[in-house]
Amino acid sequence: MASDLRRRIGDIARERFGFEDLRPGQGEAIESVVSGRDTLAVMSTGQGKSAIYQIAGELIDGPTVVVSPLVALQRDQVVSLAGHEAASEGAQLSSAVAASERRESLAELQAGELEFLLMAPEQLGKPDVLERIRAAGPSLFVVDEAHCISEWGHDFRPDYLRLGAIVEELGRPAVLALTATAAPPVREEIRERLGLHDPRVVLGTLDRPNIRFAVDIFHEADRRDEALLERIEAAAKPGIVYAATRKGTEELATALDERGVGAAAYHAGMAAGLRRDAQTAFMDDELEVIVATTAFGMGVDKPNVRFVFHREASDSIDSYYQEVGRCGRDGDAAEGVLFFRTEDLGLRRFFAGAGRVGEEEIERVGRALVAGGSDGGGLSLDELAERTELSQAKLQSAVNRLEDAGAVAVRPGGEVVPGRGRPGPREAVPDAVRAQEHREAVEQSRLEMLRSYAELRDDCRREFVLNYFGEPYEGPCGRCDNCEAGRVAELVPDQQPFEVGSRVAHARWGRAWSTATTTGA
Repeated sequence: MASDLRRRIGDIARERFGFEDLRPGQGEAIESVVSGRDTLAVMSTGQGKSAIYQIAGELIDGPTVVVSPLVALQRDQVVSLAGHEAASEGAQLSSAVAASERRESLAELQAGELEFLLMAPEQLGKPDVLERIRAAGPSLFVVDEAHCISEWGHDFRPDYLRLGAIVEELGRPAVLALTATAAPPVREEIRERLGLHDPRVVLGTLDRPNIRFAVDIFHEADRRDEALLERIEAAAKPGIVYAATRKGTEELATALDERGVGAAAYHAGMAAGLRRDAQTAFMDDELEVIVATTAFGMGVDKPNVRFVFHREASDSIDSYYQEVGRCGRDGDAAEGVLFFRTEDLGLRRFFAGAGRVGEEEIERVGRALVAGGSDGGGLSLDELAERTELSQAKLQSAVNRLEDAGAVAVRPGGEVVPGRGRPGPREAVPDAVRAQEHREAVEQSRLEMLRSYAELRDDCRREFVLNYFGEPYEGPCGRCDNCEAGRVAELVPDQQPFEVGSRVAHARWGRAWSTATTTGA
């Protein structure tokens, strides 16, 4: 039976998608999905995550719904399906598509004429859209960029939080979650928030051997910036530079222009047209360097990026590795360099504190939910914000902590309602506060892991990063500054696990996670 399924998978991969062979992990994930089992696949960029649901969708009766966070990603996947000899078609459901075309796609889905429907999570918050998809009887629900559901992930999106409830509303089809990077805590949160049932977890290698890793340490910001500018001038291009602030992106882009390097800033505070122009110029090789905040990156698949430099530290190894992974996608040599100042970690702590909530703020949200809406139902986030006078960041954190405590639920349309169990929203405040403390403990451990990576001197950086994500790897790799300098010693047979520095750091992070999980709500 299993061999017959593998043969069918191989036939479809070759005949309809043109794949001579499946990459490691793809076949295992496809088999799991086709057998009806919830599946989480963690595979690095370029390892063919999309092919998993495309091939599985051809083998399963019933349509496939694919949730993707960006319109550009959805469009690329529809184009990809059209370019294959696949028997089934795909369509995009987004605000970028005409209303008549959206209606036509939903009609085709219900008529069984459309296999793949790609959309952002916001579309599923519309009752009429959700009802028509439910009537179509989807057999597979795919969550692309699944790390977006995790507050420990590198691109948390609140709209992803309702997907677990939406899966239930759709009759509980099999769920496939896909992501390029997810450390164990992120994988666990994906499982919990999507409500995955005994999921098969498929871990492909996250190693990108063509990328060189390095860290340059500085004490003074001026010396760091000068070294960064000189490094950019000398480096093969094009490249991406990440800065922590909008002002920083603009300062660096201006300084590069003055040195004759074609550069542009990119951040969320810019007009949409200016951002679009900068991204288009960079993608078309009309711009040598784009200097950006983390607003730039997801959905940008430019194969020839030769470097990713960080002016400041990211908030975690998860974020850093995802950002560095945007270089060298063509398989040629590339490098990721962190220009590190210990003082810059304080900026990351400041950003993290924007959503921190205390007992009084959680209590405010609890009181508002107990009072309920004017119709006796729940409240939207906008209504909660008006009643509690909390920022969106703090409000979202308070709701999430109450949800962690089992006191509230988020409906598919985004409405927040008291949970069915006990305690209620107000009684659950102490549990929610403990959940917040648990989050803060893990966030601090993740930032400390980034510091440990930056301060490594005698160990392989690649080993450190891959061990962090739970992938066994022993240096030296020969493609990081420490290995190149001959500072990394190979393990001798009688050494114990975690004896080398990077393993010590990984063990410390693991203990911090375990402790936080045990003591948290």
